[in-house]
Amino acid sequence: MARKPRIHYPGAFYHVILRGNAGHDIFFDDGDRYRFYLLMQEGTERYRHCIHAFCLMSNHVHMLVQVADIPLSRIMQNVSFRYTRWSNWRQGKSGHLFQGRYKAVLVDADEYLLELVRYLHLNPVRAGITADPLEFPWSSHRAYCGKENIPWLSTDLTQSAFGKRRDTARMKFLQFVLEGLDEGHRPEFHEGIGVDRRILGNDSFTGKVLVDSEDIPVRRIGIDEIVSVVCRFYGVRNEELRGSTHRSSRIRAMTAWITLETEGCTITELAGRTGRDISTLSCAVRKLQAMAGKDSRLSEEYRMIKKNTRIQA
Repeated sequence: MARKPRIHYPGAFYHVILRGNAGHDIFFDDGDRYRFYLLMQEGTERYRHCIHAFCLMSNHVHMLVQVADIPLSRIMQNVSFRYTRWSNWRQGKSGHLFQGRYKAVLVDADEYLLELVRYLHLNPVRAGITADPLEFPWSSHRAYCGKENIPWLSTDLTQSAFGKRRDTARMKFLQFVLEGLDEGHRPEFHEGIGVDRRILGNDSFTGKVLVDSEDIPVRRIGIDEIVSVVCRFYGVRNEELRGSTHRSSRIRAMTAWITLETEGCTITELAGRTGRDISTLSCAVRKLQAMAGKDSRLSEEYRMIKKNTRIQA
């Protein structure tokens, strides 16, 4: 049976789980974890989503993500691709790092936000790593309790439920988390509940979500269409993507950038069409993105091309 598509609407909350391939580790030292932090920060800046809670275990990651207009699939594709590239480079390996498709449950935040944040923060306790979640350094718990600062973490929504004064809210939040120390595995946070297992919420919430999400058109495009759109935008033939001129290199980099942001399309496919290897294309994308941060005209070119492809994840 074909898998149901992801449900997307602006403002949606998701419990996201990324697991290592075959249960293998995805973090081998603190440098890996800090790199993942950096990628999460860059992701929130680029895609304007919020990360309300997270926990980095050795072989999997939990995140509570609230999206804006960019679908979760594009956010996760970006972070998983970039982290896999980093990890493979450090370990001298190649191939898949993560176990297939990430897991995501759309959550009714009005009903489950606080409990889900607590559940994520207590994951190291349930795993037997520590008896005190404050002793685990790789979750959002210490930041919630004022023990460290993580600029890209969004704590205000959760903490506001515990009072207006920050110190008071932190104390009450800590007490709330400690009250759940004996809580075991909660399958509903992993599989959803009710008529649609992609969703964690009551029937009213589920019905509203399904109705609202049906208004969002989904149109997947392929690598050939991306190439055609980019080349048409710049007024060149598709064959010129194999060229060695400065202009060809820049257009090729733009094509690779759009490809990375499109679900179902890969740099590997583009490499075969342009005669360039994956690492060269990836490096070109990073340089172009850096240039776009300083050049508003280049940034506008990217925006217009992406609009012309009418990308939907």
